[in-house]
Amino acid sequence: MKSVEENLKAKSETLISNMQELHKYTIYSKVELLDFVAFVDDPSEFDLSITMFPMDRQANEVFNEGTDSTIFAGSLGMIESVRYTHLLGNQTDDFWDFYEHNQEELNLAEKQAFATYVADYWKKADGQAITLPTYFSLHDDLI
Repeated sequence: MKSVEENLKAKSETLISNMQELHKYTIYSKVELLDFVAFVDDPSEFDLSITMFPMDRQANEVFNEGTDSTIFAGSLGMIESVRYTHLLGNQTDDFWDFYEHNQEELNLAEKQAFATYVADYWKKADGQAITLPTYFSLHDDLI
């Protein structure tokens, strides 16, 4: 788990910078909350992407259908394809044996590490200044 945290931290400047971009926007009035979603498309590849979606309270993504380009509504990629675990060739079999025997605990620890990562850097990016409720979730909770 320490290597997961270190690998995520390596992308912290990108995450903070992208989160800080939200301060520059006038958020569309129909946006009622922000949802940061982590995507782990193939858990065996250990790649994580995080996207922020503006949502209404019925869990629908909100889009700005008007012509004013200064009003923001739409998804924003926060980080793309961060490899959060690296395996050396000689570690693969041992790792997967260990992972298989401890999958439930490791999945929970990974989810917590992702949530903590987003929450910590949201604070560092002064995300609290955006007064909308903000949430974090894992897409389809594949891991």
